[in-house]
Amino acid sequence: MTSQAGAGVNKKIILIIATTTAFILPFLVASVNVALPVMGREFAMEAVVMSWVGTSYFLAIAIVQVPFGRLSDIYGRKKLFLVGLVVSSLASIVGGFANSVPLLIISRAFQGLGAGMTFNNSVAILMSVFTREERAKALGISQSGTYLGLSLGPLIGGLLTEHLGWQSIFLVSGGLGIILLILVLWGLKTEWCEAKGEKFDITGSVAYIIAIALFMYGFSNLPSTTGIILFVVGVVGMFFFVRWELKAPSPVFDLTLFRRNRVFIFSNLAALITYLSTFAVTFLLSLYLQYIKDYTAQSAGLVLIASSVLMTIFTLSSGFISQKYEPRLVATAGMALNLAALIMLIFVGDTTSIWYIVVALAIYGTGIGLFVSPNTNTIMGSVANRVLGVASGTLGTMRTAGMMLSMGITMILFSLYIGQAEITPVYYPQFLTSVRVGFIVFSVLGFGGVIAQMVARRSGKEPASQ
Repeated sequence: MTSQAGAGVNKKIILIIATTTAFILPFLVASVNVALPVMGREFAMEAVVMSWVGTSYFLAIAIVQVPFGRLSDIYGRKKLFLVGLVVSSLASIVGGFANSVPLLIISRAFQGLGAGMTFNNSVAILMSVFTREERAKALGISQSGTYLGLSLGPLIGGLLTEHLGWQSIFLVSGGLGIILLILVLWGLKTEWCEAKGEKFDITGSVAYIIAIALFMYGFSNLPSTTGIILFVVGVVGMFFFVRWELKAPSPVFDLTLFRRNRVFIFSNLAALITYLSTFAVTFLLSLYLQYIKDYTAQSAGLVLIASSVLMTIFTLSSGFISQKYEPRLVATAGMALNLAALIMLIFVGDTTSIWYIVVALAIYGTGIGLFVSPNTNTIMGSVANRVLGVASGTLGTMRTAGMMLSMGITMILFSLYIGQAEITPVYYPQFLTSVRVGFIVFSVLGFGGVIAQMVARRSGKEPASQ
């Protein structure tokens, strides 16, 4: 990427497109989480099936993120970005009219396919257009869209669900996607395909897709025999994928960065564990507030917004904090706060004060806000400029995998404690047990994440960009 890459391009339009893209994806996730209990009652969903409404979305993103990232480098980022917008917008509209659980889950999966094409490409296009001196500010503005989506998602999702029905969330998301599609067609005239003419690794891509799909589906069905078999086959598939990529002349996923760079390795591991241990927090608390506390979707959204507002504030300010203190130290502090919040949430029950929940959410939101930006800066600063794209893709994969596994652990716990039953008052004790056990598991993982971040911090200075 050169400073001339943005010549003749309206950078303000690019920034609006990237920020809007960053807003839509987390907005959809956060708003759907709030609406899940209403969907569950309408379709009489079992707890495990309800979890798949969220998990199918992230599974689809994880499956396509790496292969489609490579395809966009070869055939054009704008092309893949547009295709992703069309797919996700149509899937949102279909989801808004879904009259069955299978159709709803399928629409969520296609939303994920579209999201996998759009999000990484919006960041890559942003990096291609803005000069090195402009990128930090541009990325900061666009990333704020992510946490604005997380902040407004529970509130707007609750309002829409309460007054217009859960279907309106999907229709609003589809409408935003169509508006963004029109904006891209009007304002984005340039194409970026820096790997044009290079060979696409079909074998590696197929191995990746199959391995990830089997691994996650098997993981979500543990401890059943089928789940164990699929999980093991998925692990074997990942081993084959790694072996293939290490010798492939044009790999779909460059794994050589994991060989020598300890900062890169442990900072990515910290990112994986952070999303693994924290992503299901709002999902579990949304169900807890509506089932145990008998809150409406709108009221639950107002409670959950506490964490998202602080995420936004501290994400915007973490850049300034990182200028005064070493970024890896700030990221470590963020992870420690996450761990404190997770430990607090272990003790939730049917008589827990709502202010206890709000304080835990506030600590959690502050921790995430302090962690994300410095962790990203550490990872991107630990590699040479020529592999920034690979580093960004790796970080994106770690985040998505963490989200996916977080929901997978939740599904396993629901399966173990609630089984195939719908969450009704008779099963509230089992539901509460699964929530508490979930936060115990996530606390243990969070402690491991703090250790990983501390190792990254002690691994020496990041190499200068080249």
